[in-house]
Amino acid sequence: MMKTMKGPGIFLAQFAGDTAPFNDLASIAGWAAGHGYKGVQIPTWDARLIDLKKAAESKDYCDEITGICREAGVEITDLSTHLQGQLVAVHPAFDEAFDGFAAPEVRGNPKARQEWAVDQLKLAARASANFGFTSHVTFPGALAWPFLYPWPQRPAGLIDTAFEELAKRWVPILDAFDAAGCDVGYEIHPGEDVFDGATFEMFLEACGDHPRCQINYDPSHFVLQQLDYLEFIDIYHERICAFHVKDAEFNPTGRQGVYSGYQPWVKRAARFRSLGDGQVDFAGIFSKLAEHDYDSWAVLEWECCLKSPEQGAAEGAPFIAAHIIEVTDKAFDDFASGGTDEAANRRMLGIGG
Repeated sequence: MMKTMKGPGIFLAQFAGDTAPFNDLASIAGWAAGHGYKGVQIPTWDARLIDLKKAAESKDYCDEITGICREAGVEITDLSTHLQGQLVAVHPAFDEAFDGFAAPEVRGNPKARQEWAVDQLKLAARASANFGFTSHVTFPGALAWPFLYPWPQRPAGLIDTAFEELAKRWVPILDAFDAAGCDVGYEIHPGEDVFDGATFEMFLEACGDHPRCQINYDPSHFVLQQLDYLEFIDIYHERICAFHVKDAEFNPTGRQGVYSGYQPWVKRAARFRSLGDGQVDFAGIFSKLAEHDYDSWAVLEWECCLKSPEQGAAEGAPFIAAHIIEVTDKAFDDFASGGTDEAANRRMLGIGG
């Protein structure tokens, strides 16, 4: 039997804030339900929405959080540790830029910050088990990103060493998620060492083909890289455990292309857009995922350089709902079935006996 994905869901990270209805879980969950969302993806770094340590230690607390969301009219899709995952591996060039992602007590101390990040991921694994989730979304971090472009020439073994170290840091975390019965969906993203299919394969190999090393599929980042995001599904569908529905566009000019010339988002050739305003072939994506039996959530990650978040959220739920394919349980030509059996099949093939 083919499977139908769940949705629409919404990632709350870009919407949480200090004013109602975005400043506590009950209110923002009700807001999401009011826009037609059936699920919410919770960023674990936002204490207004969840206490990660408490969720790791108390199933009763997780049941309480689940109840708050259900009373508001939504389910929890899974948890996110994008900011903490980024800090599992940080090149020194980005130490100061990423310090704000960490708890105040570990800022300015890269070693303590990394240990804090690893602990956060392991807490998320335990929390996911308490919730009963089977997927989790995060970033892998980066050590080699400053060496993305091969000039100056990269020393032999530099990238291999980077991926070996990245895997060394992540395998114990993946083991913790394995014990929790939960996959880790890495968002394949520029700024991470895992930013396309080739780098995912390198990371997966370095992690010993760990069964919990999975993908949070987001086509927007592939549009900006000019990668074939439909073929990506055909190649890696067995490793896709989560889906961020996000749009983007790439409009190269005589002045800029993929790298977009250090321009602000609104002036970039490569930029993110609200659903339906960009160039992503969502009909093709939803068809590919249905073909490959993806049955987890379709979750809006809203980022747009032009449209307001409120308008983007309001338009996102019906857009996703309209694209989810309720898969068929019968063939369209069943009406013409001759109702044959094995004996008839053998006769039709001219096979005697």
